[in-house]
Amino acid sequence: MQIINMQEARKHFSRFVDQAASGEEILIARSGRPIARLVPLALPEKTPRKLGIGQGRFTMPENFSTLHNDEIQHMFETGK
Repeated sequence: MQIINMQEARKHFSRFVDQAASGEEILIARSGRPIARLVPLALPEKTPRKLGIGQGRFTMPENFSTLHNDEIQHMFETGK
């Protein structure tokens, strides 16, 4: 845990916020006495996404994996 004084906190506030966001806890002191604590916010837990929620909303062509192969090959060969 890092302890900094008010003047330093004002001067380098962005840096200390970045440090706190990355998980470091920082105490801010006035006249050598801690008065505030800068800590990262707890991020909401991510729930896993459900598979298949877009099913039936769109269709893909049967030849999707070979679609436009000739044009793509031409671009690679000619650079155009």
